[in-house]
Amino acid sequence: MELGAFSVSLAVKDLRASKCFYEKFGFKPFAGDEAHNWLILKNGDHVIGLFQGMFEGNILTFNPGWDSNAQKLESFTDIRELQRQLKAQGVALAQEADETTSGPASFVAVDPDGNTILVDQHV
Repeated sequence: MELGAFSVSLAVKDLRASKCFYEKFGFKPFAGDEAHNWLILKNGDHVIGLFQGMFEGNILTFNPGWDSNAQKLESFTDIRELQRQLKAQGVALAQEADETTSGPASFVAVDPDGNTILVDQHV
């Protein structure tokens, strides 16, 4: 199962303080908007998102259709197919993508320990 680009989305209390902290580890801003309380940082192929006031808890994020530079892949498994495969294996979804649509969509699962997994297709 190919899930696309991976990142960890962190719920932070102070975006600027978190940005300064992760820059010390070599992360640099890649995308986002500080004025809207979110940034994506990269260090090589490692990606973290910093989100202030947008959600509770940290989220494992997968982006079907993207590589680690947020560039569209030539071929990828559509999110609706990934959703069908997971549901067929008995994975309960907290939020589902509309299978009658195409293009961008997302679904959410929660692992046995309560960690949120967001599968978010932008293409």
